[in-house]
Amino acid sequence: MARLPYTQLFLSRCLVLLITLQVAVNSHLIDVNAGQKECFFEDLSKNDKMTVTYQVGGGGHLDIDFWLADPDEKLLGKHVKQSTGQIDITADKNGRYEYCFSNQMSAIADKIVSFNVHGVIYVDDDVVAPIEREIRALAHGLAAVKDEQEYIVVREKTHRNTAESTNSRVKWWSILQAVVLFSVVAWQVYYLKSFFEVKRII
Repeated sequence: MARLPYTQLFLSRCLVLLITLQVAVNSHLIDVNAGQKECFFEDLSKNDKMTVTYQVGGGGHLDIDFWLADPDEKLLGKHVKQSTGQIDITADKNGRYEYCFSNQMSAIADKIVSFNVHGVIYVDDDVVAPIEREIRALAHGLAAVKDEQEYIVVREKTHRNTAESTNSRVKWWSILQAVVLFSVVAWQVYYLKSFFEVKRII
């Protein structure tokens, strides 16, 4: 009977931790119009960790500008015209950290961006049980696997669209070639027939 309260305490801690980690992982799909930018922010405390991964899933050359800045607007990472990327930071101060996706280099093509944000809230190791540290590490690994799976899904969709477009072009090109071939054959038969025809004058 003495172990029952400890078991309940452990299960409640695991449940709270899993709920916290579930809230800490966000997945989004946004449209970034030509000549525009979309910015988001996260409020972090010192020593909190945040990871932003993104992938351009449609539009134009499948590239976008991305940057992440601290509360003092100091750039912590920047990618220029990339189709996919990831930035990991550890907050060195409390405040609002901003990250932006910019399509300002494009005049006509809208972009579709899929991105994930996940983080680890800093807790002093002295107050965290070893099992909680292991659960945090496992949750971080699961978030990385989820990001990789979403990346694979978006890439598969992009490649499938490219393959279907190529197949459609090949089909119409083959039909055009067949029409031209039959037209040339019909003209050649008609011409040769008229060439060998004997014309009689009565």
